[in-house]
Parts: sequence; C-alpha cells; structure tokens
Amino acid sequence: VSTQSTGCLLLIVERQMRASTLIFALLISSIALVTAEVYFAETFDKNWESRWVKAYPKKAENADGEWGWSAGKFYNDAEKDKGLQTTQDAKFYTISAEFPKEFSNRGKDLIIQYTVKFEQNIDCGGGYLKIYPASLDQENMNSESEYNIMFGPDICGSSTRRVHVIFSHNGKNHLIKKEIRPETDEFTHIYRLVVKPDNTYEVYIDGDKKESGSLEEDWDILPPKQIKDPNAHKPSDWVDEKEIADPEDKKPEGWDDIPAEIPDPEASKPDDWDEDLDGEWEAPQIPNPEYKGAWKAKQIPNPAYKGEWVHPLVDNPDYHPNANLYAYDSFKYVGIDIWQVKSGTIFDNILITDSEEKADKWLAEWEVQKEGEKKAHDKHKEEERKKAEAEKASEASEEAEEETDTENDKDEL
Repeated sequence: VSTQSTGCLLLIVERQMRASTLIFALLISSIALVTAEVYFAETFDKNWESRWVKAYPKKAENADGEWGWSAGKFYNDAEKDKGLQTTQDAKFYTISAEFPKEFSNRGKDLIIQYTVKFEQNIDCGGGYLKIYPASLDQENMNSESEYNIMFGPDICGSSTRRVHVIFSHNGKNHLIKKEIRPETDEFTHIYRLVVKPDNTYEVYIDGDKKESGSLEEDWDILPPKQIKDPNAHKPSDWVDEKEIADPEDKKPEGWDDIPAEIPDPEASKPDDWDEDLDGEWEAPQIPNPEYKGAWKAKQIPNPAYKGEWVHPLVDNPDYHPNANLYAYDSFKYVGIDIWQVKSGTIFDNILITDSEEKADKWLAEWEVQKEGEKKAHDKHKEEERKKAEAEKASEASEEAEEETDTENDKDEL
C-alpha cells in the first residue's frame, strides 16, 4: 500500500470518529432535553386570574391588599412585561397557583427563578416566594400555612435587607446563616435558587452567583456534629486571670488626703449676701484637678495564668448525617404571602424547573428587558422632570397674575 493511500485511509477514519463523537454528543444533549422538566412557568398573560387563587386571611381587619396586573410606569414591552403588582399601601398580600402536577425533587436539581421589581422604591415589605406541598389549602392560605421553601428579598429600612433562603424540616423553618444582600433599586431583577442532590445550593441575582455552599453547614437543620463534653468541668484550681495587682506596688503617702472636690477659688460672695438671713457664705465646690481617684495597684502578668479554659468537645449522639436534606416528596403550589408598607412591587416570570438551560433562556430574556427598561426609565424620569418644571412655571405665572390683579385693585381704590 502506498504512503498516499495510507494517508487517505487515516483521514477517512478520523472523519468517521469525529462524526461519531458529534452524534454521541447530540444524543446526550437530546436525552438531557427530554428528561429536563419545567414544573411551573408563569409570565402573567391576560388570563392569569384563571390560574391564581387569592386568599384573604386579614379580611376581618380589612388589611388584605388587592392585586393588579401591570408593567409599571416604565418597561421594555408594555404587554410582555406585565406582572402581578401590589396596589394598596400598608396591606397583606396572599395568593397562590397550582402546578400542573405534583412533583418531588429527589435525585435531581431544583431551580426556583423569578423577577421582582420594586418600582415604588420600597421602604418596608417582602418580595419573596413560597413553594408549598400538596397539603396547602389555597383559599385559606395564610402566614401560618406550611411551606417547603421560602426564597427572595425582604426589605425594611436599613436594618433588614436580605435575601431569604428558608427550608422547612419537621415543622420548623430554618433560615440561612449567611447574609445575602438584595437589590433595592426600582428596576426589575432576577433571582435564582438552585438546590442540588448533593446537598449543596447556589443563589444568583441577575445571573451573578452571590452565595453557595452546603445545606448542612449553612443552616442549623441538623444538630451539631460535636457538643461540649457534659462530663468535663473547669478545674477548681484553674487560673484564668491574665493579670494581677503588683504586690510590690505601694500607695503613695498622702494619696487619700487629696479631696475629690475643693472650693471654687474664683467664686466670691455676692454683694447682697446677708449672713443673718442667708447664713455663712461658702464657696461652691468644684472638681479637684489634683484628685486622682481611688488608688489601685498597677497590674502585672499573672505568673499562675494557664490561659482560657476550653471546654472539650465530644461527638454528638443526636447527630446523624442526612443525605436527603435537599429533598421534598411533595411540591404542588407556589405562593406570595407578604406585607408591604408601600405598594407597587411587580412579580413576574416565575419558573420552577430542573433545567439550567431553560432558566438561562429566561435569564437571557431578562437581559433584553433590563436594557429596554433602563431606557424607558430614563425617558420617564425626564418627562417627569419637564412636567414638574412646567407646573412650577405655571404656578409662578398664576402667582404673578394674582399680584398684578391685587395691585390694579389697589390703584382703583
């Protein structure tokens, strides 16, 4: 066989291998697309009310707020950007929607993603979602309704500004121990929580990873691995005073003879002072600049100091590792259960899935929305500025006319 023939044969084999590799990659990708699931997707079209159930847990106090459907004052697309909006100040808002089917995240990723817009420059109120099991009673939903996961921003003044990530286990809600700061401006932002089968999590805001870690380490869901040894006690002769009074130090003679106060040398008896009526005059007392306080011996290192006593730790008999902290057997509803002092928040683009590809697609759509929204915001602010200037000029003109009319009336008189 010639060298040329051998080269051609190798080239054919190489091309076949590349083709096989590409086919295999496409096959794997197709399998992933088939197995990926979207459990819930809500973009709030005109028929949104047919899918969502409003609850009124504060009806007796007349404290339930009404929901609106709006894209807000500025937006990229007037119809596409419409979402669920709080409309009344100082109210509670309670609403939920059912998934097409109940599901469990056991053995797969869970992605919770949505957008929220604090158009009102929020001062105090929630902007989070709750994901519920099948046991939820939608019409009677309230703040005590049991949920699986709560996720999203919560803001109240400057003291409370955090992204909640709360997992419910055995009837107790566990807050994340890390602090994740939310966005607080008036634009739409996209929040994503990813919970993985290896008991890890990730939190993204606007596509940027803000936090990640272990469910076991970042929440107090499980008892601690180690506890203080209940049989260990600090020895009675343990010395933990770092310093002691210097036994060689002596109090100077005359130290206690210096008074804390002395008569004011600059004070003088008033001219109208009558000793028969007022008694003997005495100068008022002032702090004595020579007074040094109670004497104390200077401190020196304690030669008997043994250091801080550290309570020894032992394995906690109540600790048992749990590889399924991430898993819930029942997800059936998503809900909003919040209080807002100042209304105007818009919730939109709620996606619950196990597909990172689907979540990224919605993220890309938000990127487009963000750019258009910023331009619309700047235009809106400029229009507001011009309107305010026109109103101010109109008021000034009216005041000038009133002054002219007043002067004319005076002249006629």
